[in-house]
Amino acid sequence: MTISMVLCNPSTQPMINVPCNGPKLINAKHKEKVVLVMGATGTGKSRLSIDLGTCFPSEIINSDKIQAYQGLEIATNKVTKEEQRGVPHHLLGIHNPYTEFTANDFCDMASVATESIIGREQLPIIVGGSNSYVEALVERFGSRYEWLILWLDVSMPILHSYVSKRVEDMVEKGMVNELRPFFSPNGDYSKGIRKAIGVPEFDMFFRSEEETTWDDERTKQRLFDEAIREVKLNTCRLACKQFERIQRLRNVKRWKMQRVCASRVFEMHGNDDEAADEAWRKMVAEPSARLVAQFLYNEAINNVSGGISVPGSCSVSCRVVKC
Repeated sequence: MTISMVLCNPSTQPMINVPCNGPKLINAKHKEKVVLVMGATGTGKSRLSIDLGTCFPSEIINSDKIQAYQGLEIATNKVTKEEQRGVPHHLLGIHNPYTEFTANDFCDMASVATESIIGREQLPIIVGGSNSYVEALVERFGSRYEWLILWLDVSMPILHSYVSKRVEDMVEKGMVNELRPFFSPNGDYSKGIRKAIGVPEFDMFFRSEEETTWDDERTKQRLFDEAIREVKLNTCRLACKQFERIQRLRNVKRWKMQRVCASRVFEMHGNDDEAADEAWRKMVAEPSARLVAQFLYNEAINNVSGGISVPGSCSVSCRVVKC
């Protein structure tokens, strides 16, 4: 028996023909299997997890602590229902934005979701950028499962350029108006969704907006531009911190990761989007799906359409730079 998996477009040729011994993903003689997708902010983790979710009978568990809160869909870059492409998502936009969503909360809810997904004979795919929460989950419950960890990596100079452009896109989509209801002169930016990048950075802009009549357009524009610069800078700083934590998990805690380098894909963004999408398929989606298929079915995958780049073989150096 073979299971044919197709990414995105059902009319395309099967990406991989996977030999297996039966329809179930889980072999009762072994530990249940879980896929974990890691990477810095902006590297395409959600996109990859949904690509995989359309290939395999699976459900996605969000591990981004800020995306777990209700609200700020644009500022936190939550995947929309349309972008989810029918793949069930858990722990996404479910928590009260004004109360803390702790690592313990995440571990408890993610564990319940994982067991529920496995009970439906589906593959749990955990994805998000809150690596401290993922680390806590693996330390508490990791021994129950067999893990495949995919590390989606993009070189920091390329990623910084991309996330800066993404901030500008968010502004065009209405991020500022989305942030405004969460402003409070006495707001605590250390709790709840107010920790999200964008809320504290726009504090001075919104504060001055309430206190003045905006007769001085230059002041208004200056405060706006400063807020945008801070959002971009803090997003880049977050990416650096996430990269460093992944390196610690890999090199100090000895987590076994499969590195998939997407730098060349991101270099194409904005120049030739069609070519970038094709590069994503060949350099990121197909190799990742092949790794998942091998992980699930313990068989060599020989029939693969299109080019395959081995994770870690990207010629563009993926390194962190000082923000």
